[in-house]
Amino acid sequence: MAKTDEFGEELADFVRRVAELKAARSVSEGDLPTVLDAAIFELDHVADQLWPWYERLSSSGPPRTSSADRQEQHLLRAVFQRFPLPVALVDREAVVRRLNFAGTSFTGVRAGYATGRPLTGFLAHADRAAFRSQAAAVARGEGDRSLTVHLQQRPSVPVHATLTAVRPSGEPHTTVLVVLQPGDLGASGSPGAGESPTTQVPDLTETTRHAALMDVLDEMTTTLLTAPRGDREAVVRQAARVLHGRFADWVIADTGTAGLSRTTVLAPSAKAAKTLSSQSPAACPLVVETARTASPTLQVRPPNPDAFGHDTDGAPVLVQANVTSLLCVPVVVEGAVQGVLTLFRCGARLAFSMAEAKALDTMSRHMALAATGTP
Repeated sequence: MAKTDEFGEELADFVRRVAELKAARSVSEGDLPTVLDAAIFELDHVADQLWPWYERLSSSGPPRTSSADRQEQHLLRAVFQRFPLPVALVDREAVVRRLNFAGTSFTGVRAGYATGRPLTGFLAHADRAAFRSQAAAVARGEGDRSLTVHLQQRPSVPVHATLTAVRPSGEPHTTVLVVLQPGDLGASGSPGAGESPTTQVPDLTETTRHAALMDVLDEMTTTLLTAPRGDREAVVRQAARVLHGRFADWVIADTGTAGLSRTTVLAPSAKAAKTLSSQSPAACPLVVETARTASPTLQVRPPNPDAFGHDTDGAPVLVQANVTSLLCVPVVVEGAVQGVLTLFRCGARLAFSMAEAKALDTMSRHMALAATGTP
């Protein structure tokens, strides 16, 4: 299988070179002999290398998979999925290829969501670069590695990550098997009852979340109906108070017509709020992009730690606040963006859902109606 993949890569390179030769037909007549020599060289390469290689592969025939081999593959797949420890299969860029059942419970994300996304997105910001570097080294064949990391939703709990290289059948490149173990494993080999990852994530049903969202929408409607009509800053400020606490840990409002300015910062503490009160919205790429496009943004485990700029000490705001999900919506008044509302959820709190993002988008349009000053 590896030889077939190698032949395919060589053939793909040959096709690209032929395309370049075709594009070179427009060169001046003085340069055509050089192009012709290159074309002859490629034909020789096909006759002397690629064709004999193809004949060898054809004569050997495709590998036959016996019934016993298929049963073995099913068994290995079942062992991977039912293994009691969280296990992930990632590529050299730390992108998840497979995640077992224990892994979905431990990280708090579904396997379908995790697949195709970097495993580093579930780790604390400080651990991401180190994990990515170690995964790349293992994939290059530099030996097994292990390191201690922290999940973004539970930064206080150390997690031992063991990385080893594997080459599954059918995979063109070496992949990395990652085994995650909580740092406080007891004698039984499982997390203690007080530190079980599932107990620290709120276990709310969809019905409960929907009911809570309806309560927020109801209170927002009441607030906007009683807010001073036409006073944009007052409308946004009162709306921010409704959202703070029950809907988001942080609520940051930027308003203005000629340019945005920071008008409201509601945080878990007054000290934390003070760190962003003097920040310029122009220093927040996420706010700038939302104001430019007038489009809402939902990010779960934000991939760019600098997306909301830096605090007064120069540290990324999203890292310092341990933001695990965010919403950023524009307030469009009479066709122009006159405000941007940004919401953070931090730590172990459930991430914003698509339904909540849609609800906030609706609320932002109602804020705009309250801020127009027209009946």
